[in-house]
This record gives sequence, structure tokens and C-alpha cells, in this order.
Amino acid sequence: MRKQYECPKCGNKQFETDSIRTTGGGFSKFFNVQNRKFTVVSCTQCRYSELYKGTTSTLGNVIDFFGN
Repeated sequence: MRKQYECPKCGNKQFETDSIRTTGGGFSKFFNVQNRKFTVVSCTQCRYSELYKGTTSTLGNVIDFFGN
């Protein structure tokens, strides 16, 4: 059973999703390797957004490092 989304701020049931990638700490920050991935769920009415941590692949991290 899939749960219906409801904004915790305004009660709206419509949303948009997107994803962002960020750097971590240490070497990844120094070399600007974006090895953290998050899914963003945003309410279409009040724009309240929540981040959910995702997983990244090693290949994606290597490509990001050399494509920097």
C-alpha cells in the first residue's frame, strides 16, 4: 500500500520531486566530488521542502571526479 503525500505545513496533497548532489567532507570537499545525493520533495502550494538521503554509485563518483 502506497501512502498519499500530505504537506505537514499546509495539508496540500500535490508535490514535486527533484534531486541534488553535494560534496561531503575531507578529500571529496577538497576535490569538489559530489558524493552525496538527496531527493527533494516540495509542496506545490507553500513550497515547503524535505530532503531524503539517497545512494550514489562508485562509477558516478569517479566520473564526477574526472569530469570536474
